[in-house]
Amino acid sequence: MTETRYITEGLLEYLLEYAGDRDPQSVTVSLDATPAGELDGLDLDPETPIFTHVYLPQAGSSVNAVFGMDLGTPVGQTDGRFVSHPTGELSVSETDDLHAVVFVAVPPWDQSSLAAFDPGGRRLPIEVLAVEPPEDGL
Repeated sequence: MTETRYITEGLLEYLLEYAGDRDPQSVTVSLDATPAGELDGLDLDPETPIFTHVYLPQAGSSVNAVFGMDLGTPVGQTDGRFVSHPTGELSVSETDDLHAVVFVAVPPWDQSSLAAFDPGGRRLPIEVLAVEPPEDGL
């Protein structure tokens, strides 16, 4: 069985809004995870990664924002990637920057228009969690 990928509700909402605001341009952002043991109210293995943070590519300096978003991190040092395909299919494309987990969204930019994939393009189950990331960020 394929392992479920977990993402916070706040991060998911932000990513979908971000992609919708930039439509018809595609977006690519790095995502990072927090171990479940560092979040309150979860009944998961403490080492389970929960996607909680986004790193926007245009940011020049690190800023902690509403959903624990640190807006400046070096590329390649994150756990996942979010990409939007404004005119494409809900799948990983050859032009996407691949990570161990790639979240892909398409219009109409709602939860049903988002999926997670491994680098080989196999769809992964997602569970959205109503938890807040740690206040101190990563």
